[in-house]
Amino acid sequence: MTETKRIALVTGGNKGIGLEIARQLAQADVHVLIGARDEARAKAAIEDLASDGLAAGFIHLDLDDWSSAAAASEKIAAEHDRLNILVNNAGIFDFADGVPGKANLDAVRKVMDTNFIGTLAVTQAFLPLLRKAPAARIINLSSSLGSLALNGDPSSPYYANQFIGYNASKAALNMLTIQLHEELRGTSIAVNSVSPGFVKTDLTGYGTMTPEEGARLPVRFALGDEGSGRFVEPDGETPW
Repeated sequence: MTETKRIALVTGGNKGIGLEIARQLAQADVHVLIGARDEARAKAAIEDLASDGLAAGFIHLDLDDWSSAAAASEKIAAEHDRLNILVNNAGIFDFADGVPGKANLDAVRKVMDTNFIGTLAVTQAFLPLLRKAPAARIINLSSSLGSLALNGDPSSPYYANQFIGYNASKAALNMLTIQLHEELRGTSIAVNSVSPGFVKTDLTGYGTMTPEEGARLPVRFALGDEGSGRFVEPDGETPW
């Protein structure tokens, strides 16, 4: 691997959209590291990529164990000295979540802890390595369900999808994008919230897009110069 080859970490890259993001980044000659808590599943994903002639590595990363983020950062620092792309893809959905008056509180806490606090911990751990890259990208995999504007618009197709924990976790993730954008102003790091679209994965079990289709927009933002501080979906800009 050349010193100029970009290094990308995809959290939750062992399945679904994350695996397809890893695949498409590897196809673009990026050295991809799959962040996952289950090594066996990560190795299965790496073998899947290898069957397409693509190479990827494994980094142990558990969003519920903040110390794993620090350990992963130290490992990547020792092996590569930098990180060019961080794709915060890992996240969960819990069907015990629901409308505010009925949502299971344990489910809401778990979703918030994983999707927001865990992602924040990972981002904090890798910021020093991202600062070492000539031009770095942070992609936060968000959702239109995290848009306060769409949640408050009765004409929106997302209006009836009331999952207080999940929606709030993605709204919080969007706040991370906004504040990171300001914190990193004047640096070479761009950060954006990207909603991949309504993708069918094992997260929800239904959707209108394949993971391959859902990976295209996050990969475009990871590889290109698309600006910073944006919230986008396949149809264009999404209101915060």
